Amino acid sequence: MDINELIDDFLEHLEVERGRSKRTIENYRLYLYRFYEICTEILGKENILPSEITPELLRKYRLKLNRYENAIRHEGLKAITQAYHLIALRGFLKYLARRGIKSLDPSLVDLPRAVKKQVTFLHFDEVEDLLSAIPTDTESGLRDRAIVELLFSGGLRVSELINLNRDSINLDRREFLVRGKGQKDRPIFISEAAADRVREYLAVRSDSLPALFLNNSRNLNAVDNSGNFRRLTPRSVQRIIEKYALAAGITKHVTPHTLRHSFATDLLMNGADLRSVQALLGHANISTTQIYTHITDPHLREIHEKFHSETA
Repeated sequence: MDINELIDDFLEHLEVERGRSKRTIENYRLYLYRFYEICTEILGKENILPSEITPELLRKYRLKLNRYENAIRHEGLKAITQAYHLIALRGFLKYLARRGIKSLDPSLVDLPRAVKKQVTFLHFDEVEDLLSAIPTDTESGLRDRAIVELLFSGGLRVSELINLNRDSINLDRREFLVRGKGQKDRPIFISEAAADRVREYLAVRSDSLPALFLNNSRNLNAVDNSGNFRRLTPRSVQRIIEKYALAAGITKHVTPHTLRHSFATDLLMNGADLRSVQALLGHANISTTQIYTHITDPHLREIHEKFHSETA
């Protein structure tokens, strides 16, 4: 079998045996088909055997990947995107090794050193400013206030937020489960204020659609009983957050994920331990949660105030 056929087998393996999400599989499909296309260009043929994936082919592939340019936007691939391509390739090579198919040793696929993005978060007073900028005299305003409250109070990812249904959130107990990355369930706890805002929004809804948050600009008379035709999209939520951040005079670039960062930093600044925050965020590895520690460590402020010279 050539690698094109084996890539299809690997993607089916991810879906059936590993239970990976559709989005992850589609990303792997993109990365590995790009690998195949670049290899056909390098070797000058279409039928490529696994044994032909050599260290030299890998070197040339990485060089091509680094020089790759989008035909429409004329942009190259960021270091983190190149790393995703190599992670997919390494996973594919491990799959071949488990099947006893001779190919390149997966350990030879080194990942590039990617520059980590700076964590942007809002202090509590900025969150209050953001909430105050949202008018609550319309259904859309009540919805938007509930969205911001839930993102900050529960630390939800935007994908988790838009997939919520009315019956998936217990407003009396103020807790519910969401299925996050890797199809893993985790508990979400929300404040009384967040629960009240959701109640206020639902109280003015006249529909019986299951989605917790609806896009009010969609055709209300569309024939669709699923409720998904009016379910908010991640981009819609992004625009909502940007709109009110601008109205509140917040100069930072604020996204739905900024509120998740704000949730984590607020917990740590108020004394929560790192392991608990890891569980509340649904991070598989605590090293992911540790990105917040350098901005929430009160000891650093104490050191600065104690030892740094102050000008007159």
